[in-house]
Amino acid sequence: MLVLTRKKGESIVIQNNIVITVLSVDGDTMKIGIDAPREIDIYRKEVFEAIQLNNQSAVMDIADIKLAMDDFKG
Repeated sequence: MLVLTRKKGESIVIQNNIVITVLSVDGDTMKIGIDAPREIDIYRKEVFEAIQLNNQSAVMDIADIKLAMDDFKG
């Protein structure tokens, strides 16, 4: 993990096309702005993990449906 120290108004650049800027710091809360191309998905980690879990459940459901269909056919 890369750890950087930034102050309010300072930024970091990722891959020449993503800019993350510190907008404000209030105690242990920091507000950041992310400027990135529209085709790049940006999620809070907890939302990303929920999406991944949901996708994994959907794949399992499809596998169960296929197995049930195979049992029905045979």
